[in-house]
Amino acid sequence: MPEFDRVLVIDCQVAGISGDMLLGALLDIGADTNKVSSAINSLENQVYGYRNVKIDIQPVMRSGFKATKVEVTAESTSRKNGNELVETIEESAKNLRLSPAAQQFASNTVRTLVSSEAKIHGKSIADAHLHEVGLVDTPAEILGVAVAMDDLELFNAKIIATPVSVGGGLFKFSHGITSSPAPATLEILRSKNFPLRGGPVESELATPTGASILVNLACETSRFYPEMIPLKTGYGAGSRDFQEMPNVLRLTIGEPLDNWLLSDAVAILETNLDDVGGEIIGNSVDELLREGAKDVSIIPMFTKKNRPGQILKIVADKKDVKRLSRVLMEQTGTLGVRVYPCERHILNREIVSVDVLIDDAKETARVKVAKTKNGKVLSVKPEYEDAKCLSAKTGKSLREINEIVTMKAREVFSKR
Repeated sequence: MPEFDRVLVIDCQVAGISGDMLLGALLDIGADTNKVSSAINSLENQVYGYRNVKIDIQPVMRSGFKATKVEVTAESTSRKNGNELVETIEESAKNLRLSPAAQQFASNTVRTLVSSEAKIHGKSIADAHLHEVGLVDTPAEILGVAVAMDDLELFNAKIIATPVSVGGGLFKFSHGITSSPAPATLEILRSKNFPLRGGPVESELATPTGASILVNLACETSRFYPEMIPLKTGYGAGSRDFQEMPNVLRLTIGEPLDNWLLSDAVAILETNLDDVGGEIIGNSVDELLREGAKDVSIIPMFTKKNRPGQILKIVADKKDVKRLSRVLMEQTGTLGVRVYPCERHILNREIVSVDVLIDDAKETARVKVAKTKNGKVLSVKPEYEDAKCLSAKTGKSLREINEIVTMKAREVFSKR
């Protein structure tokens, strides 16, 4: 499974989401204002059909919360259809030399947006005449978010979103009066199986552009924040100021609690034995380990009719389950094996040889070194067979040999 060093939580469960709110929150959390402004200003191009592009970025208050408000305006020389808007955003992202991830995000987002508009109006993308989303706001917000995410290196983070609040009631737009969420917003969320909730005010809280950005950023949704250490928080302001709630979108960047751990998937094999002698069990353990079992344990128990018995438990790779089940049955005569899929957290392990001085004689011993994903050494343990040989050779106790080898190994790794 992929590992992430950071988590980004998009908290849109109170005030919903719009493109300008998300862009404001990214600037509030630390994205470079000059880079974002420069990218938006690049839309002032005769080919793209925008003139006099102006960007206003200001701190504002929303119900006592300080947030960043972004407003982009421009004169449009013509309304855009779907293909024109896609071409404008894709060409701009390429000309800005955004990362491949940022370019893909911008392309996916605008295509999600125009596809929803085309579907609800029964048109093709080429024939879909856009209204609100044909203004400068849409390309400015999509490109601005792509640049800001790139600047903060958040395309490498795990992105989690809460269910999005869509508001309620009626509002007026280019096609007349409709209920919230707008038809295009609802289609976008439906197409991506993204969860929504109505309210908490009678107003449009989730815009089509905001919804398109959201569904193309979030890799999963959750009502609750994941286990993490919060590092930064940013607030993006909506246009209106509601009495019922702060009209802000909150972003939180955090570090996963298990960031230093690796994980893998294994299987647990078990069987109960109450009629097998100790020699057979001992030999079965040897055979299972020879056949590739990661670990084998014997657990005392009582079975039916109060007979003393053992649980033979094996940790194995999933690919070895059937083969090890056969070995277990052949060796012990058991009639059945229980198998459980299991995820485990592990450390990186390696065997390293170290040179030590024992009574002025140079000796070599292998040690098992356990490290975190980031390379921090957590434990050093001498290999038993090497330590046993050195104990016999030098006449020193096994405990003393272990201490000498461990101390030398830690000294070696502290210098790396």
